[in-house]
Amino acid sequence: GINAEYGGTINANGSPFQGLKRFDAREEVIKGLKEKGLFVGKKKNPMAIGFCSRSKDVIEPILKPQWWVRCGEMAAQSVQAVRNGELKLIPEMWNDTWFRWLENIRDWCISRQLWWGHRIPAYLVRIKGQPEPDSDVEANWVVGRNYEEALEQAMKKFNITDKSQLTLEQDPDVLDTWFSSGLFPFSVFGWPDKTSDMERFFPTLR
Repeated sequence: GINAEYGGTINANGSPFQGLKRFDAREEVIKGLKEKGLFVGKKKNPMAIGFCSRSKDVIEPILKPQWWVRCGEMAAQSVQAVRNGELKLIPEMWNDTWFRWLENIRDWCISRQLWWGHRIPAYLVRIKGQPEPDSDVEANWVVGRNYEEALEQAMKKFNITDKSQLTLEQDPDVLDTWFSSGLFPFSVFGWPDKTSDMERFFPTLR
């Protein structure tokens, strides 16, 4: 595997080539195969290769843990609201599209590895005197509207009474643009505070 956070070098999964830059590692892999008598040969393999528009570097795909929104319960509520008449779509010809979409809903990946946007409100918890937590393990994270709320959640989750024993690091990922844009219409009216504008334009928002 390639360690993207540290300059595109090979990580521990690629031992004994760990620490080598990706292109250097390819040459070393070929060399290693030849030394073991396993090298068969090379041939051209036409393919589509992505390049960064700014640096012109070859883009290497890498699988990383992401944050998701579980959509099943919300979708079921939205379907029921239309079926029982609580919510009306105008014109009603779109009802079938509504049902077809929401009754086949999938969970939504909302995290993006970008430099701008709303930060994911998730925090990695470090406990003084304990080993470095694995950021790939969900149990090592807490979420909160702000640092103070996340700290409170962490103290409860890990049964810590002295907050000085905890250090929280917010995930650098940001929210998907569609998710962020969904916040805009009601955030300009004073959300999360209960304002007169909120009551007027978003009376159903709780």
